[in-house]
Amino acid sequence: MKVINITATDTAGTVAQIQEVIGGTIIERWGEHILKVDNELAKGSIHFIEFEWGGSLLEYNITFFEEIELIMDASEYNPIHFTYCLKGYCEHRFHDEKKRRMLKELQPSIITSKSGGYNHGYFPKDIYLHINVVQISRVRFIRKRLNDASILNRKLYEVFHDSYHENRFVYIGTYNLKLAEFIDSLNRIEQKGMLRIMMIEGIVYQILCLHMMQHDKDVKTRKNAAPILMEDLETVREIAENISDDVSKEYTLDQLAEHSGLTQAKLQEGFKHLFTRTVTEYIRHVRLEKARDLINDKGNNMNISQIVYTIGLSSRSYFSKIFKRKYGISPSEFLKNKQNEKITA
Repeated sequence: MKVINITATDTAGTVAQIQEVIGGTIIERWGEHILKVDNELAKGSIHFIEFEWGGSLLEYNITFFEEIELIMDASEYNPIHFTYCLKGYCEHRFHDEKKRRMLKELQPSIITSKSGGYNHGYFPKDIYLHINVVQISRVRFIRKRLNDASILNRKLYEVFHDSYHENRFVYIGTYNLKLAEFIDSLNRIEQKGMLRIMMIEGIVYQILCLHMMQHDKDVKTRKNAAPILMEDLETVREIAENISDDVSKEYTLDQLAEHSGLTQAKLQEGFKHLFTRTVTEYIRHVRLEKARDLINDKGNNMNISQIVYTIGLSSRSYFSKIFKRKYGISPSEFLKNKQNEKITA
């Protein structure tokens, strides 16, 4: 195991100390720093960027060829860590703990130590990791952003206002796909320079907001009922992917429940948790998204009736009604606009 001791007082210093051990080169562009490494210890990159309001983004896109332990001294730099593993996993423990806690793929977590304590983070070997960490310096964030206690669950609000870092906090959340979408979008930003930095900062705000909303949701769920199991959410995710891959099939709640082995109630609960939609609403959503893409595809010459059939519906009037309700324009008008663009071009 390769041990990296972190005593830095900011994110940039943290990555610099990682570089001292694993090597690589740090490139800076418009305040965005990238540590690129390709050697016997690791291959990939670590991105980091700091914002004036007290937040920073630290993102790993890397494979380590030895198990890595980060020992982070919380005496000087002790932010709140909002962590999400898009690919792979990592582990964590406090200094006085023997057992590690696993931060699994697609599972949000919020962790902070108390002043003078240590965080131990572990990265596995030979596994590609895409890990997103939003770190918050409490004093700066509270001064600039957080003034209203009503926007957060009381427990999380107390964590933010623990400016003397007297307490530690651990929250391991339930499965969240929406976070994955926002984090993945960071890698799809094509703009450069200041515009790129502004877009990254906007997405980081959204990621932070989703972490907080998930925490609040989980707290309420745990008070009222047992949370849905991770295994059940995995099943729901597979069902949703199958529906999205083939929208032309006829889907019923009975069939989906029987095929998945979940009760109808558990199936509905899973879809609401992952997609904030019922099963029926999700099916309608992906069908309309598919129809919009087909109409918008310049290489596609299907008429509206053909598109209705392709997405598994039988009524053109019903399709037109729900399409206009969702997008604010009828499919015929949408198709006409596309055809006019072709002629103009």
